[in-house]
Amino acid sequence: MLFLSLKDTAKKRNNQKKSNKESRIKKYFVPLHTQNYITNPMGARIKKLKKIRIHREGTNELTLSMLLLIGIGCLLWYFIDNPIPFWLFILVFGAAWMMALNFYRCPIRYFNGDTEKLVVAPADGKIVVVEEAEENEYFHDKRLMISIFMSPLNVHANWFPVDGKVKFVHHFDGNYHKAWLPKASEENEHADIMITTPEGEDILVRQIAGALARRIVTYAKEGEECYIDEHLGFIKLGSRVDVYLPLTAKACVTMDQPTIGDQTVIAKLS
Repeated sequence: MLFLSLKDTAKKRNNQKKSNKESRIKKYFVPLHTQNYITNPMGARIKKLKKIRIHREGTNELTLSMLLLIGIGCLLWYFIDNPIPFWLFILVFGAAWMMALNFYRCPIRYFNGDTEKLVVAPADGKIVVVEEAEENEYFHDKRLMISIFMSPLNVHANWFPVDGKVKFVHHFDGNYHKAWLPKASEENEHADIMITTPEGEDILVRQIAGALARRIVTYAKEGEECYIDEHLGFIKLGSRVDVYLPLTAKACVTMDQPTIGDQTVIAKLS
């Protein structure tokens, strides 16, 4: 009887441990299809949040270039008696690698507050255009155009400027004029993303390659819902992002004002 009693007690303890373990798993893990979604306290929207420190577009390049630098550095150190070439190499190419690391950084950012009818900056940089402009590709009328120029020192990740649904994504090959020039908007290589807001307004976001940029990456997919805080894409090296808004929108930025992607409110929709 004592043996059976001890056996029952051990079984109960094992069941309790199993129950506690399952409870911890449920607390800290969620199903795969929901693990990238959270609901804000007000339940106004669901967001997919991507936490990236170094942008995935630069992971391979940074890793390979670091291995190459280490290899060349070892050869210079072991096979050349004079240490000057080694230290010159480390100084010059080490600084270049650190600049590339700075370029590919991707800070974790979440917009604070209600995003209804707000337009946030899709990129880090400086405001170079705030004006009414003719948009003849899709709207065939005047729009409020706000442009952000990104220097090679800025973060080059792009965020969705509004909540809504992606209507279409178009990519166009083109030239590589300096990104701050007015003609760059239409003549340079660019990608157009049309987003329809919950209120039914169509917002055009244009990623533009600059004189140095040679690759535009767009994550937006036609028909998908999109939200502020999500990554829209990435542009390598100096570039620009244009946002075309209805004329009824009120601009909240001025010329030469610095912007922080996913943080600075650039306009309010009526």
